[in-house]
Parts: sequence; C-alpha cells; structure tokens
Amino acid sequence: MKKISTIICLVCCYIIATSFTACSDQDAPSVDTSEVKVQLTGLDDDLSGLDIQLRNINTGSVFIEKSNMQGIATFNVTPGLYEALTSQTRNTAGNEYYSYNGTSGQITVLANQLATATIPMKRATISRLVIKELYCGGCMADDGVTAFHYDKCVILYNNSAEPASYDNLCFGMSAPANAQATNNNYLANGRLNYEGEGFIPLWNGIWYFPSTLTIEPYSEIVVNIHGAIDNTQTISQSINYANADYYCMFDPESGYNNQRYCPTPSEVIPTSHFLKAAVFGLGNAWPLSNSSPSLVLFQTKDVAPADFAQNNDNYWYDGGGNNVAKRCVKVPNSWIIDAIEVFSSDYATQCLKRLTADIDAGYVWMTNKKGHSLYRNVDQQATEQQPENAGKLVYDYALGVDDSTDPSGIDAEASIQKGAHIIYQNTNNATNDFHERQLCSLRK
Repeated sequence: MKKISTIICLVCCYIIATSFTACSDQDAPSVDTSEVKVQLTGLDDDLSGLDIQLRNINTGSVFIEKSNMQGIATFNVTPGLYEALTSQTRNTAGNEYYSYNGTSGQITVLANQLATATIPMKRATISRLVIKELYCGGCMADDGVTAFHYDKCVILYNNSAEPASYDNLCFGMSAPANAQATNNNYLANGRLNYEGEGFIPLWNGIWYFPSTLTIEPYSEIVVNIHGAIDNTQTISQSINYANADYYCMFDPESGYNNQRYCPTPSEVIPTSHFLKAAVFGLGNAWPLSNSSPSLVLFQTKDVAPADFAQNNDNYWYDGGGNNVAKRCVKVPNSWIIDAIEVFSSDYATQCLKRLTADIDAGYVWMTNKKGHSLYRNVDQQATEQQPENAGKLVYDYALGVDDSTDPSGIDAEASIQKGAHIIYQNTNNATNDFHERQLCSLRK
C-alpha cells in the first residue's frame, strides 16, 4: 500500500511540475530582435577592430561590437531608437597620436527588419594640453535648500613630459547653452547642420589669456570661471579661489560686469592672471551652463582673439536668422585643442550633442547642485609604465558617483600628492575620457 501511495505521489508531482513548466513556456513573451549593420566611412585608414557602441536612446542600454575588415559591425537588438558611436586612439611610426571618432544620426530599428547606418569617421591629432577637470554644477548652500552655482572653474593639465606653451589660448561654449534645450541646428537626417563644414559655432563670447601661457610637464593651472574669491566664507561646501597661482575670467570693461557672476577677484590673484573677454552676443555675464555645458579650448591662429571675435565674417547664428542673442563665431576645427560635452542626468532622454565627432565623439553625464565635478580618467598603462611612478601610485579610487568612476582604479590626486606623474586618457571622446567625481579636486 505504501508503494502504491508513493507511485501516486510521484505521478502527481510530475503532472504538477509539467503543468508549471508548460505554463511558464507558454506565458514567456517572445522577444523579436532585428539586425543592425553600422558602416564606418570617410577615411582611407584601416578602420577594422574599432569598438562600435550602439546605444538605445530611450533605455540607455549599450551594445558593443568590433568593426570587421570592411569597417562594418553587426548587432542584433530589440526595436527602438538608437545612436552609434566609435572612438579609438592610435599612434603612428613617428609617435604622433591620433584619435579616430565618429557618431551616427538617430537609427530607427523596426521589428524583423534590417537597419543600416553609417558613421562618418574623423581623425584628429591629440594635444598635450587637456581639460583635466570641469566644475560647473555648483553645490548646496548651508541651509540645505538653496543651490549655489557662482563658483565654476576649469583645470588645464600638461599631459606630457615637455613644457607646453600656447599663444592666443581661448575658451568658448557651444550653443544651445544646455544640452537638453531645443536644438534647431539638426537636419532631418539627425546630423548637425554644420557637421562636415570644418567649424564649431561658439556662442555669446569667448575668454582668452592675454599673454603666452606655459605649463610645465605634468602640471596644471586652475582657471576660475565665476567667483574668484574665497566662496567658503559664505558657502561652506564651495571652493576657495583666493590663491596667487590661480587664473580667473575677469574683464568688466568687456561688458561681462555682473557682480554676482564676476565679483572683484581676491586681492591675492595677480592682475596678470586675469583673462580677457571678447563679447559678441547679449548679456552681462558669460552664461556657462550649470547643468550641461559644452566647453571648448582653442587657439586662434595668425589673428588676435579679440579681432577674430569681432569680425562679422566669422559670425553664425544658432538656429538660423540674425538675432544677436543667437550669435556665434565659427571656430575652425583645426584650432580646437580640447573640448568636453556634458549631458544632464536630470534630462537623460532630452540631451543632444553640439560637438561633432572629430571634436568630442561622446558625452559625460553630470548631476548638478551636489558639488560634483567632471574629472578625466587616468591612462593606466601609460601611467604605470613611467619608471618614476614606482611606489607612488595610489589605488582603490572611490570618489566616483554611483557607478561612474575612473576605470583604472588609480586615485590621481592622491598619487600626485606622492609625486607621481599622471598621464590622463585622451581619445577625444568624453564618454571614455571622463567620469563624474564626488567632489571637485580643489576641495581639500
């Protein structure tokens, strides 16, 4: 009797298990995927072996495949709206470094249909001078409610073993000021209307060093953008810029005389460290975005920055027309030394690029009002290969925001304090080159 009961129980268990399995198989939704072929074009160089990223614009999911000998990468993804990009650094026999970058327009992937896209590739020489860090999102005031963002800065770094000297070195910003703002510079094919024209339009006004700037090897300079004072006297989470080594953007005679943005600098900053401005738009302050700027570092060639900025032949208008509020200057791509495209984490599905792929093929996310900065990643291999860095590199870096951190694991600032020579990554792609840091490095 016991054996019969056991058999009955086993049969019942089998039927129940089979029923659950059948229901599970029947209820599991089928996922349709479609093939996407992305073709790299525009250069005669070898374009094989490049990592091509395909990103779902709505979900943020990223897929990576390598290009084949024909410069093609093939993906199988679910239907949706995508964008593709690629970036790689290569060096020639003469030890010159070039970045290879490109982005597609928006790619619509339909169910069970082949989708194709092209990425026009750009090649650019990599400069020794880089934007090491950008702090522009501000912080919270001591009341814990009010946001304070009049304390921006950018830090430049000589990423080489040789002194770097520059004449007519300038800063500018792309239009529109915010990446999430309506951008009327896009064509129906999803590309910027100035892509392939050989210039980047920079809006409102530019700042420039009035004399030759020299930065020693593996050294940096701090350039205050707004508030070249000890801001910590009123906002404890802000930054103290009262430092004789710092530079600042201060030129009230130019028309940028809004005291809220540009109070009289700390008396310890020498006037020789004051940058000059050339204004060609409207407003009494340089309105660099505190949520999603696009900052460009460039050098005018064979012309003074002010003369270049005041030449009507160089004007271009954001979104078309001739409204002075939308006026930009056309900076040749060949003049651009470095740039960073920033997207706002608060507007993840609305941000659009303003820089073309040969200038910055990607973007870095930022959360503002938290005291965060955007910090360049360390080139781990190049830094570790420097013999003078033996015993000086500090690891276990944990100052990124959430999962955004330096992939090398090297704490650059702590390593510099120990005398290390840091070499930062520079691929002309902010997605690969930057991460969001918990605190600006000037916050000691």
